[in-house]
Amino acid sequence: MQIRALIYFDELVRTNSMRAAAENLHVAPTAISRQIENLEYYFGTSLIERSARGVTLTAAGELLAARAARTLRELDHVRQLMDDLKGLQRGGVTVFASGAVVANLLAPALADFSLLYPKVRFEVIIASAYRSIEAVSNAEADIAVTLFAPPLAGSKVRLRSEVTYDVIAAADHPAARHSEISLRALAPYPLAVPDQSFGARQAFDALFAREGLTLDPIFITNSLEMQKELVLRGAAITLLPALAVSRECQAGQLVAVPVAGSKGVRTPLDLCVAPDRQLSFAAAKLLDFIERFMRETMGHTIGTRRG
Repeated sequence: MQIRALIYFDELVRTNSMRAAAENLHVAPTAISRQIENLEYYFGTSLIERSARGVTLTAAGELLAARAARTLRELDHVRQLMDDLKGLQRGGVTVFASGAVVANLLAPALADFSLLYPKVRFEVIIASAYRSIEAVSNAEADIAVTLFAPPLAGSKVRLRSEVTYDVIAAADHPAARHSEISLRALAPYPLAVPDQSFGARQAFDALFAREGLTLDPIFITNSLEMQKELVLRGAAITLLPALAVSRECQAGQLVAVPVAGSKGVRTPLDLCVAPDRQLSFAAAKLLDFIERFMRETMGHTIGTRRG
């Protein structure tokens, strides 16, 4: 069985169309069909069914599809490792990350690293903690930087640092005048928070419930930029790590106010990799670089925090 046949099959599964797969791979549709036939001969069973609506996978096709993509990713990883053996300091690194760590942690680290290793290429995907850990486990990602990561198998925590969520308000907002603020005092203000699929939102709901309060936000959004913009315009306040808004805090636009009585939400900030997969030269160097950057960044107060 040839690797090309798996590549063609994987593209066919992704596009659900012989014509679209052929266009993406710059080959004739007959070439796609021929490679699928080679796979069917190799496995001794039908993998697809053709119809006017496109291509449907058989049970055997579904089984192969579930493994083909990961097999191809692992082969690409092996290619990178072979490049490393030749002394080629190049390659690509895929990083999955929580949005709150991008602006003031991940982006600066990547920018500095890229200046040292300009031949390395990066793909950065902003995703939930669950999706990020899943990507590491499935070999879609080399590295994950997460908040509220679930305890899933298939990942190893390289570095863990605790992050506290503060009340984030515009500098001229009434809430910004406090050295700390209780949840009860916070409740009447318009809030902007993520939806229920986020670990942070689930933690906020539990935090308010423990105080006998109901979290009733005015704005629900999965966009960190939307949350920050609403707060900057004085339309709402929110709960975020000071790390996520340090630039705005240093500019005097926002203020991070601790929740009174040390009752704020705390969560690990995790730097994760797969436990059983050797990283390429580029990914291993980047992992070390982000770890050092995190130790330096998390070792002191970030931004302007009242209290």
